[in-house]
Amino acid sequence: MPKIVAIGASQGGVGALRKVASGLPADFPCAVLVVLHTGAEPSSLPSLLTAAGPLPASHAENNERIAPGRIYVAPHDRHLLLVDGRMELSHGPRENYARPAIDPLFRAVAEAYGPDAIGVVLTGRLNDGTAGLFEIKRRGGRAIVQDPTSAEAPGMPRSALENVAVDFCLPLSEIARQIILFCRDSAATKPRARGVVALPQQQPFEPPVAQTCPECGGAMREEVLGTLTRFQCHIGHAMTAEVLAAGQLDVLENGNASVLRTLNERSDLCRRIAERHHINGNAAAADLWRAASHEASRREAAVRALTESDWLHPEEPAPREPA
Repeated sequence: MPKIVAIGASQGGVGALRKVASGLPADFPCAVLVVLHTGAEPSSLPSLLTAAGPLPASHAENNERIAPGRIYVAPHDRHLLLVDGRMELSHGPRENYARPAIDPLFRAVAEAYGPDAIGVVLTGRLNDGTAGLFEIKRRGGRAIVQDPTSAEAPGMPRSALENVAVDFCLPLSEIARQIILFCRDSAATKPRARGVVALPQQQPFEPPVAQTCPECGGAMREEVLGTLTRFQCHIGHAMTAEVLAAGQLDVLENGNASVLRTLNERSDLCRRIAERHHINGNAAAADLWRAASHEASRREAAVRALTESDWLHPEEPAPREPA
């Protein structure tokens, strides 16, 4: 069975992917599947990758058969999956707030290719790709991770190193060469395991936990992939604990903004009602509405102070100092 290469990237990924594509030869014997976090925006990544190296790149087409020596890019707003040797595009639930997401591709590649799968995690924030890379390794495939010190955003590579027993952690300039060695003669390569020790198999879903999905508000179930914790709701939105924490922060900030706006509107409305009562000679009612306006203004000031203060972001720690 021919091998297959799956590459995931996010912030800083265009330049990193172009660097990898430039290092692959015209006679490269494997297909390369790529997910870059583009969300719902159309991407010109295929033309950029084609210009960067000798391999032709294109957006994956639904039900298209995979051919060696080509680069297939997940189109915007679609997960890239594999079914019976063909690519399948899915508008399924977002994972780690992304569609296309890296984990669905890596899981599909692990399921379809087993030990012939090669997973590569490049630059990006948080940890999309870690759970999928775990599956590739669990099924006997190979794992390459960009050295976090060479990444524009070190979060994704660092998470992969901390949670998966990767085969190589390499500077960006050396990744294409290692992919070629794995594809042409993996038996000739004797990688040294990096990161944690081999991880146990995926655990079954636990009962619902006291977490709600930031995307739909549904109850979430928790699963453990070695040292990685992952949550999924009944709709199918899935995210790691770190991404869930970031999502909760978004919910909090959006909620604070809504409260701030409503308090501002209430203060103005109560003031105008007070003015109307004052004009009509109802002093007692005017005083009450004026007090309600002042109360809303005081609460608005308290919420504004909370909104303008910085939150801690432990899900994206600062790069470690070299030993």
